[in-house]
Amino acid sequence: MLDVERSAVRQRSDLTFKHNKSLGRHGWLRLTPAYSVKLVKEIIAGAPTDVSILDPFSGTATTTLTAAEHGNVAVSFDINPFLIWLGNVKCRSYTAEYARQVKDGVAAAISRTPTFLTQENWRPPLFNIERWWSSTTLEVLSAFRTALVEQFGEPVENREDGLAWVAFCRLVIETSSAAFNHVSMSFSAETAHYEVEHVTNLYSVILESVLASCGSPLMGQGEVVEVDARTIPDMGRRFGLVVTSPPYPNRISYIRELRPYMYWMKFLEEAREAGEMDWKAIGGTWGIATSRLTTWGPNGHVLPNILTETVGRIASTDTKNAQLLATYVLKYFYDMHLHLSSLPNVLERGAQLHYIVGNSTFFGNVVDTPAILGESMRMLGYDDVGSKIIRKRNSNKALFEYDVTARWGG
Repeated sequence: MLDVERSAVRQRSDLTFKHNKSLGRHGWLRLTPAYSVKLVKEIIAGAPTDVSILDPFSGTATTTLTAAEHGNVAVSFDINPFLIWLGNVKCRSYTAEYARQVKDGVAAAISRTPTFLTQENWRPPLFNIERWWSSTTLEVLSAFRTALVEQFGEPVENREDGLAWVAFCRLVIETSSAAFNHVSMSFSAETAHYEVEHVTNLYSVILESVLASCGSPLMGQGEVVEVDARTIPDMGRRFGLVVTSPPYPNRISYIRELRPYMYWMKFLEEAREAGEMDWKAIGGTWGIATSRLTTWGPNGHVLPNILTETVGRIASTDTKNAQLLATYVLKYFYDMHLHLSSLPNVLERGAQLHYIVGNSTFFGNVVDTPAILGESMRMLGYDDVGSKIIRKRNSNKALFEYDVTARWGG
């Protein structure tokens, strides 16, 4: 029966970031794989009108912004300082006077940029940076950044004037050789050479789009705070609805894709910091995070039998790195188990949970994410645990996206 159900499921681009791109603030920056605004709206519409909403894995704040647009109060958790900054910029209401001040500041920065071209300006210590931008484009971007700092201050220090910096993040990607034709970034064979006029004109177009998306105040309130989702403390407040999409167990490193933004904004200064952040995150392995898997082991928690069996099948595969990737899968679900065990600290009794997740495969072994998470939920005392298939993720017939649901307490 399940195979028949799966065979009828389509890829549904309307439930991916492609659909979000046209939805105002949701389309500011691309983060793969971002999940669907449409899906979040449907879930919120089925909940009580005044329910408080939580997203323990904020990402680009899709849940929190959608909730605020709907008129709800919402909070998201993240450990990445750039995503916390971006989410809070997205979730603020802006006045026409503020927009005018941003435009005036940007106009002044653009007029000053040629002056700064005559000096040596700071540029991010991003590894192999010439792969991203030509020397000509780098000089212009660095000069323009210096001019923006003169007007608005460093984004890592002055977090209120965020709209000009959101537009700059878009600018550095759109002038780079990076492309989003795959799950993550790829690069063109050659970097383009952009002069001052092209860069500042493109920035002005981007800024107009960003400001236009902020024309209407949000009906509700949204906030992103720094909390490790594995160890959620009692915050003195409770939530009646959880809508989230944690990283999938597919080894995609979210910090790796965010590096250009984080370096240019000075939220990241060296590669080791990225590896440390990946190690604290759920589902990413890159740099030092991968090397630490070789010595990592679970500590004192009883885990679902289906997880133990899955990890055993992966480890026994006669393939290089089988044991490493088996440990990766184990750590992913171990961290998710820790998350689910601390989540009740902020839940109302009867709170509804929606976890948008994807399964994965390693060496032909299917990792049944909804089944493993569902078993963790049951072991930890959640009720009414279930799941449904949302969409097919790509041409791989084994990969799907699911909504895993549950309820906390009576």
